[in-house]
Amino acid sequence: MTDSEDNRRQVLYWRLLARLFDGDEQAALESASVAVVEDIGLPSALLDPNVAVDSVVQRHPELAAEFDGLMVPETEDSRDKAAEVRRAALVSKVLLNVFAPAPHTVTAGQLSCWQADAGWLERALGCRPGELRGGRPGGAPTGLGGTGGGGTPDLSTLLPAIGPDLAGIEADLVKRMHLREVLADPALAAKLSPSMSLIEQLLRDKDNLSGVALANAKSLIRRYVDEIAEVLRTQVEKASTGKVDRSVPPKRVFRNLDLDRTIWKNLTNWSPEEERLYVDRLYYKQTAKKTTPQRLIAVVDQSGSMVDSMVNCAVLASIFAGLPKVDVHLIAYDTQALDLTPWVHDPFETLLRTNLGGGNDGMVAMGLTQPKIAEPTNTVVVWISDFYETRVEQLFESMAAIHRSGAKFIPVGSVTSAGRGSVNPWFRERFKDLGTPVISGHITKLVHELKTFLTS
Repeated sequence: MTDSEDNRRQVLYWRLLARLFDGDEQAALESASVAVVEDIGLPSALLDPNVAVDSVVQRHPELAAEFDGLMVPETEDSRDKAAEVRRAALVSKVLLNVFAPAPHTVTAGQLSCWQADAGWLERALGCRPGELRGGRPGGAPTGLGGTGGGGTPDLSTLLPAIGPDLAGIEADLVKRMHLREVLADPALAAKLSPSMSLIEQLLRDKDNLSGVALANAKSLIRRYVDEIAEVLRTQVEKASTGKVDRSVPPKRVFRNLDLDRTIWKNLTNWSPEEERLYVDRLYYKQTAKKTTPQRLIAVVDQSGSMVDSMVNCAVLASIFAGLPKVDVHLIAYDTQALDLTPWVHDPFETLLRTNLGGGNDGMVAMGLTQPKIAEPTNTVVVWISDFYETRVEQLFESMAAIHRSGAKFIPVGSVTSAGRGSVNPWFRERFKDLGTPVISGHITKLVHELKTFLTS
């Protein structure tokens, strides 16, 4: 019985590999796979890459729960051979739909279907839809930690590799789609789901769009910005207030009454005979916060390789700009620098003023940054770039001078959700020696650093 189940599972995976590397069907594998799927009570539509996962779930809603966390490692003890065959069929479905070769010309509908299927794969891996592809920063994927039974690899080591691959496939689909024609047709544009790859293309091509196409492009950008903002705002607001200022006497109002402390301090006045506590003094909670004005200067490399960082930083800057006593400035640069501070409260307008592409000359941005540092001890400078610069030593010395002045300097190599960012190793080593190591990885790392500085 065990050998039979193992053979069934192998048939499904051999069939998956055959379809991924060769679009033509292998008759023997196809017929054997259909027999396996039908015998275990699953719909044969699972084997058809032209049928979206959404369609399968719509017809068979009981399968939706099985896709969630489907590929999160389990312990060997919890495995059942028959269940593994069922799992292989479902895993094959999401992998085939996401990784099977796409047609040369991609329609808006096909892109939308692929995005939905990629969302199911992310759910199967224990992530939120859109999280692995980048741009929608969320919490850590669920179900991580440890290895599965029998040496199953830890997903925390696999997800950083899978995310960029998914983003790469999505970017390729977007490039093969006639985007301008799609945007000019409201019905087709309505089928598009905003993603980092799509936003990148829209920002690059925005100067060539007009009329209906430009309006649809702006609508997609705003939708995407709002989605990111909703997540980031929650992360920022979790701890956005300052420390309690104990130099300010507490307000003597009922809502500030510290009942526990009042009882504890008056216990010596307890009367056993009367079973009554006499209170000589009331104690109140201190609620005043230290809210020293802080200045946040965000400098973002807007060259082509940093588009996701530009989007995330524009949104993040707008959120911090909405906090009390935080003065936010935003500068974007390639070979020229642009002060985006007047639009920092509106990330949508900020992005429309960017010009993605070009080289890197951080010294032009430094020329706008240095005059903004009026009170170094109350200033944090966040510099987001891959640091492949033209004037390397001159730029680093200027950054080191900011650090020595007493301002907090935070170099950031990537603020994507799962980006495979490349940071100039020369800069990486020198930042480490300076005591300001480069932050790379999830945007929540940057959020944490900024909140620590701005609320301390």
